[in-house]
Amino acid sequence: MQPTILLASRVSEPFHEHLKARFRVIEAETADFDAAIAALPPELAGDIRIVVAFGSTRMPAAALARLPRLGLICCLGSGYDGIDLEHARERGIVVTNSPAANARSVADLAMGLLISSVRNLSSARAYLEAGRWQGNAGERMQPVRGLTGRKLGICGLGAIGLNIAKRAAAFDMEVGYHGRKTRPEVPYPYFDSIVQLATWADVLVVSLRADASTYHAIDAAVLQALGPQGFLINVSRGTTVDERALVHALKTGQIAGAGLDVYEHEPSIPGELFELPHVALTPHIGGSTLEAAQEQEACVLANIEAFTAGQPPHTPVPL
Repeated sequence: MQPTILLASRVSEPFHEHLKARFRVIEAETADFDAAIAALPPELAGDIRIVVAFGSTRMPAAALARLPRLGLICCLGSGYDGIDLEHARERGIVVTNSPAANARSVADLAMGLLISSVRNLSSARAYLEAGRWQGNAGERMQPVRGLTGRKLGICGLGAIGLNIAKRAAAFDMEVGYHGRKTRPEVPYPYFDSIVQLATWADVLVVSLRADASTYHAIDAAVLQALGPQGFLINVSRGTTVDERALVHALKTGQIAGAGLDVYEHEPSIPGELFELPHVALTPHIGGSTLEAAQEQEACVLANIEAFTAGQPPHTPVPL
């Protein structure tokens, strides 16, 4: 008998069709996982063995408890911060993710946000739209410092952070990092704390894994250390940054600008951010490339196949 899969996040049509051809697939009626589970008839909920969803999807213990036969949760992407891992551990539910599948795509966007915020591309477009550009003989935008020679500090030197470091080096930037542990194999200097890294850096890029230990890791003290010429780029999770402190730092000139793909209370975004110069904003699209989706889906499928064959998963999350 085919195992029953609950598809709780959107996936590509080819992958969707592939799953339906091989497994019994139930699609969540709403993006709210708790509400989606509550809407399922008890007999259908009782059949579900596998859940496929983005790792940021909030899966509380109460909702998971209504899936008595659940044995595997496959996260699309590297994150798994939405899942009640303690509940999974207590029940022996295997949790997997797709580490490094979207690392290059997220790193690309990090550099795009960096360029956009440092070079103030949103204001450059507004300048054009206002008809203010009259060629070299007319009014010109004020020149800004470029990327060459800037110091880029990376918070979290995992797969995404390493790809950001490689890209930054190509822009002739100096790279340093802070993480859970040192990486002796890399040529970049390690800093013992985020404050020390921010004090050194001109640009601070956040690529931390989101969990209780990294909640508001970027706080008012870090932003103060980054300073009035510093830029913050966040492509990890919104919870890693104290958003209220960030808005205050931007409005008061405590830091120079920011590039944000993630927000503390998604999909809500503080309105003040849209009004500030040197702030680049995107709607959590770091991993939204065709290449990343294909790698994530291949990883999920490999984990499902291993699970249904009674074998260990390829990319288990430590519980």
